[in-house]
Amino acid sequence: MKRLLVLGAGTAGTMIANKLRPSLSSDEWSITLVDQEREHHYQPGYLFIPFGTYQPEEVIKPKDRFIPKGVSLTMGEIDRVEPESNRVLLTDGSVLTYDYLVIATGTTPRPDQTPGMDGEEWRRSVFDFYTYDGATALAEKLSGWDGGQLVVHITEMPIKCPVAPLEFTFLADSFFKSKGMRDRVEITYVTPLDGAFTKPVASKRLGGMLEERKIAIETDFYIESVDNESKKIVSYDEREIPFDLLVTVPLNMGADCIARSGLGDELNFVPVDKATFLSTEWDNIFAIGDAADLPTSKAGSVAHFAVDIFTENFLQHIKGQPMTHGFDGHANCFVESGDGKALLIDFNYDTQPLPGKYPLPGIGPFSLLEETEVNHFGKLMFKWVYWNALLPGRDLPLPALMSMAGKEEMPE
Repeated sequence: MKRLLVLGAGTAGTMIANKLRPSLSSDEWSITLVDQEREHHYQPGYLFIPFGTYQPEEVIKPKDRFIPKGVSLTMGEIDRVEPESNRVLLTDGSVLTYDYLVIATGTTPRPDQTPGMDGEEWRRSVFDFYTYDGATALAEKLSGWDGGQLVVHITEMPIKCPVAPLEFTFLADSFFKSKGMRDRVEITYVTPLDGAFTKPVASKRLGGMLEERKIAIETDFYIESVDNESKKIVSYDEREIPFDLLVTVPLNMGADCIARSGLGDELNFVPVDKATFLSTEWDNIFAIGDAADLPTSKAGSVAHFAVDIFTENFLQHIKGQPMTHGFDGHANCFVESGDGKALLIDFNYDTQPLPGKYPLPGIGPFSLLEETEVNHFGKLMFKWVYWNALLPGRDLPLPALMSMAGKEEMPE
């Protein structure tokens, strides 16, 4: 009996189990998922909780609801992987052996990595929204906040869903307008990048969105610390930005068990071949989703498209055949822009976001690099798709590889 062990029952790990179980004979293969949490969270929903669009209970369902028949779910915390002996050690002393290992342990915000970020003002005037607890605490804060200086801040890339901080900024602008208090809030968007939109076409078409909303932007800001007493963030080049309310995206890092296993880079992401997801060091280890060091967005859409490619590759690899399906870094993301509208971007390793229609050329119904109500409804509709189609591993009518059909090629 061959043993496939999948570390992490989040988006990528759950989809892998659902995709592979029908393709691997249960007489020849056992599949085991390992996770320490019994609840599955729809993480894109965290963005909407602070503004009351989603209630907290809407983003949570039991994990075992999405585990297919014939797949075992082992509950436990991973201590480390011992790749030289093909085994995984759990913190309770349990040992799990494998023939093939898939690492899908995701990425986690780490406010402890920035001096002062998780200090005395944490969850008082300093908040995150990339966690369930952070989003719900921020919802309570915003419900009674009287206004002042709101700073939306990104510590460093890569982060889960790189457009989410920008979405939060636009939604905050819309939220405060709806409450009749926008004139009492100064919003500053702070990024380590050189602009809100860094790709040339997107920047040219969308670069004025912050200015139109009277949102200030501070670029190339590399945070050194959060000063809790003075309520300001300080950069390594000694710039200071004061705040009354700081909504920050802490440093994102892979799981600590990856570091203990010697399998990760400096941020605990697993180095893999960007086309096949195979470890650069071990021939029977793959990493997928946010856990991998892929040079593309750490977003749910990437996990979805990557799993489709991974499934075909894995079935070839276990037969000793060359893996012929190369992932192109395909990602697409709805970008909430406030006031009931959203943008859509679609891109890959080599092609930047371009205008056009998606997924059907000339028809859409979604518009690329354009604010529309249809895009906003698409973003909200995706929650249903996620729970009912994506996680269960059902085929969606979207190509895993990016298509240029419907896109307008633009001079930079």
